[in-house]
Amino acid sequence: MNKLISTVSPHFHTSRSTQMIMLDVIIALAPAEIAAAIIFGWRALLIVAVCAGTCVLSEFLFEKLCKKENTISDLSAVVTGMLLAFNLPVTIPIWQAMLGSVIAIIVVKQLFGGIGQNFANPAITARIIMLVAFSGDMTKWIAPGGFFTDVNASTSATPLVAMTNSTDMPSYLDLFLGNCGGSLGETCSLALILGGGYLLVRRVISWHTPVAFIGTVALMSLVCGKDVLGQVLSGGLLLGALFMATDYATTPNTKWGKIIFGVGCGLITILIRFWGNYPEGVSYSILLMNILTPYISKLTRSKPLVGGVEE
Repeated sequence: MNKLISTVSPHFHTSRSTQMIMLDVIIALAPAEIAAAIIFGWRALLIVAVCAGTCVLSEFLFEKLCKKENTISDLSAVVTGMLLAFNLPVTIPIWQAMLGSVIAIIVVKQLFGGIGQNFANPAITARIIMLVAFSGDMTKWIAPGGFFTDVNASTSATPLVAMTNSTDMPSYLDLFLGNCGGSLGETCSLALILGGGYLLVRRVISWHTPVAFIGTVALMSLVCGKDVLGQVLSGGLLLGALFMATDYATTPNTKWGKIIFGVGCGLITILIRFWGNYPEGVSYSILLMNILTPYISKLTRSKPLVGGVEE
């Protein structure tokens, strides 16, 4: 007996399963994880493992409690945990990393119906909640110290803070290789570009949103007389544009929708970076544009022709 299954759009027919797509994302994130361990030490690996493990466990227990089908095998919880970890400083207390992981999976993802039905990116939302709740710990940056980095070392400014305060900026080479302070997964531009390139080659993501996002930040930086390359290589721009603004569930599914989404993220990022009280705006920009995604998708959706006339 055939069963009719009703689900929310978008409806894509592909030979690739969710598990295969998420595995590609994990592979793409691997260079940034290796770079984080080299730059910030063994504790970077611990934080990634804690966040990923807590996300998987949270999903398993919630679905068990609610008697829902178990979905941990699709690897989406692992990806959420890795992305959240990449948005945290190496000094973050372990219990806070665990709490953020629980928020990402249960509050942002599962309470809205699970994968594909959450209105906002779980990792981004959890990071913003953690910024509000634990602002001191979430903005405690230290300079890179290799595999045995001392997490109790004196604090260090991130490149964006240095630009805002007109203090010594790292060289472009340091920004490209990640030899600067920041969150675990955002400092090494080389690793992020390699991962993003892999996702593009594998056709897991398209170019529209990343190019629109990064291009808007670059263009507006040029117009405002700022350091264009410094703005692109600093902060969470590459991490956000390549790995979080391309999330299937929370971003538009049309080509023009993706471009509008990327441009919107870029404009909000610039507004916060240049005129806000906070040096970074990538997370907030993606969350705000996530909220507008249904309207962007509706605006850019192809309209059917009826009798040769567009409805």
